[in-house]
Amino acid sequence: MLLNDTKQVVLSNSIIFNYKNKIMNQESKEKLNKYEFDDEVIYTGFSNYNDAENFSIAENGTLSEVAFRNGNDNPEMTSEANLLADKNHFAAFAGEEYRFIHSGDPQFKDYAANLMEKKSDLDNEDIQEKYFAPGKTQLEEDPVIVLKNGELESVTSIERAKYLKHANVYQIGVVIKK
Repeated sequence: MLLNDTKQVVLSNSIIFNYKNKIMNQESKEKLNKYEFDDEVIYTGFSNYNDAENFSIAENGTLSEVAFRNGNDNPEMTSEANLLADKNHFAAFAGEEYRFIHSGDPQFKDYAANLMEKKSDLDNEDIQEKYFAPGKTQLEEDPVIVLKNGELESVTSIERAKYLKHANVYQIGVVIKK
């Protein structure tokens, strides 16, 4: 009898776990970018590789790398940036003079710390107050630092990076067949 009770508890916990995952996935879906095609839907905008992987499992989807080229907001399947192999979720390229550093990049904290020491020329507000201060969200999603020739050019979002400098932006996507 104890074995049956244990199975029932495990079953109950499993059901609760699956139910919670469904709720979390519904909340997650609302924050993602959705691209609908005739036979599939592609979701992008994951904050890290693991989130995309978990979403693909929960939704019976497939992880894929997608590219947004030259300011175009139509995702194209690719493997150019090796995001799947590197288990990364974002990359951007706009020529040799530009570098995009996402908040998930290990070097981001170093660059952000250096930026916080500098003053903004625009309004004499320091960078921390302008971009990183708690309670003053300038960006709805994770920030991306844009460097030109090693110097700060701007702080932007992944979505806005698609339209900067004719960049090729690569993201992890989850493809779900209709």
